[in-house]
Amino acid sequence: MEWKNIYRGLLMGISDLIPGVSGGTIAVVLGIYDRLLEAISGFFSRDWKRHIGFLIPLAAGMGTALLLLSRLIKYLLEHHYQPTQFFFIGLIIGVLPFIFRQSEAKRHFKLRHVIVLILAAALLASMAFIQTDKSAEPITNLTLLTVAGLFFSGWLASMAMLLPGISGSFILLVLGVYSTAIHALSELNLPLIAIIGSGVIVGFIVSSKGIRYLLSEFPHMTYAVIIGLILGSIVVVFPGFTSDMATLGISAITLVAGLVVALLFGSKTRA
Repeated sequence: MEWKNIYRGLLMGISDLIPGVSGGTIAVVLGIYDRLLEAISGFFSRDWKRHIGFLIPLAAGMGTALLLLSRLIKYLLEHHYQPTQFFFIGLIIGVLPFIFRQSEAKRHFKLRHVIVLILAAALLASMAFIQTDKSAEPITNLTLLTVAGLFFSGWLASMAMLLPGISGSFILLVLGVYSTAIHALSELNLPLIAIIGSGVIVGFIVSSKGIRYLLSEFPHMTYAVIIGLILGSIVVVFPGFTSDMATLGISAITLVAGLVVALLFGSKTRA
């Protein structure tokens, strides 16, 4: 068992609670993104024992964060929204040098890669203008239709979680089930957790194989899309500025803190 994955899972779980922040981006910061895709896609292979030793501690950390910190994240977003968002902007900016090294962009990126990068960034940035309702009433009346909707919402969110730059929580917001997911976690509503969670698990397995295939067969174009998504996510996460100087000062500190954390992890994972 790779028990150090527990703290990595904690960080990924925290990020997945926040709309606009991608668990995939945190996996890149931590230097485990490729290994994560390999482990998920190989879960039902003959090497399942090796993969399960990687995934169980990671899942334990993520589950712990989701269950124990959902109320804390909700509090931070409600009462310290700007500093919290700037911390994650720092993380996102800090991961870019590592991604550029991984993609070998200076050597391999052509005009077509740059165009795709810009289009991906613009597409994700445009989501910042989608009006979402974080205070929508959670779904509590389970019918066949709501169960199917929650399952596929979890599926789509998990696909987003694995792609650096796209937030699973933001997808849930767009689909109108974010408040339901937060309610399920904070109130430990097991039926809701099971429905959304099963969709997430199925989505992880299916999408991890697709992403691994793209990175294997079209690595430079895939990295161009990923870099574009990460750049575009900065616009989605950006909370704006306040006139309160104290909040601006704290936000500047959290921005630098996030940047330093990402750069430190990136330097440790440098080949």
